[in-house]
Amino acid sequence: MLVHCNASSFENLDVQKVQGDICHADSLNAAFEGAEIVYHLAARVSIEASGWERLHAINTTGTRNVIDACVKNNVRRLVHFSSIDAIEQKPVDIPVDEKSPPAHGRKHPPYDRSKAAGEAEVQAAVEKGLDAVIVNPTSIIGPYDFQPSYQGQMLLSMARGKLPALVNGGFDWVDVRDVVFGAMQAAKSAPCGSKYILGGHWASLAEIARMVEETTGISSPGFICPLWLASAGAPLVTAFEHLRGRRPLYTRASVIAINSNRNISHEKAERELDYHPRPLEQTIHDTLAWFAECGQLPKKSK
Repeated sequence: MLVHCNASSFENLDVQKVQGDICHADSLNAAFEGAEIVYHLAARVSIEASGWERLHAINTTGTRNVIDACVKNNVRRLVHFSSIDAIEQKPVDIPVDEKSPPAHGRKHPPYDRSKAAGEAEVQAAVEKGLDAVIVNPTSIIGPYDFQPSYQGQMLLSMARGKLPALVNGGFDWVDVRDVVFGAMQAAKSAPCGSKYILGGHWASLAEIARMVEETTGISSPGFICPLWLASAGAPLVTAFEHLRGRRPLYTRASVIAINSNRNISHEKAERELDYHPRPLEQTIHDTLAWFAECGQLPKKSK
């Protein structure tokens, strides 16, 4: 297990931890030596409209370093975790699948472009003989969200009654446990060079908030902000949250993302990987229960 700086999620697990940094190629050899399969999940996630240099260094150049380490250490297979954001989703009335074009061009937020460029590095390496497959999860939620992620932060804000409004949009949401299953299936049986969207179920933020309310009893926000107003106000909200030293949830890039395609197909993964995502309601319930067990939410009285 390659660890950069935070190993809290690996406590009490029987795994070997090796300190490393994908931005420093030489640090990868100790972790990759003798490895049969490498799951490359290391990335910088961002929902802001800036920071291209850092995102490119980690998500693109870092991926190239991982590829080089796989080749140097004779790794049998690389499973590269990309993102649905690496795939073009517009126009939103055209279904998205593995044949959809990549998210290239400055109309896309920096994170999306960096992940698309990372995919291109993997595809180029496959053409040179590397055995690799790519998985593209949609918006991941689920238990064991230690940091938490942006999605976990949103659920916590809803469950604590701290989210004053919602934006009129949504995502295709997928349980982290289903993503892990799909990636392991891809490692085991997918043809070299394959790519799979690991999706789940599209739901609006209002629908997610209702599921949170059903689990916690905390009322959903009453105001649904239209996209045009959210887009206009996003820079102010972002600046205000930064002044408070907090990570913003609503940014111009996240407002773009929330106007997402509702028809994202994971049919290929179903057909080839026996991939069947669980109901979204179960994921929301299990995630909030895990947060409660960790002391981040009040435990529901029986």
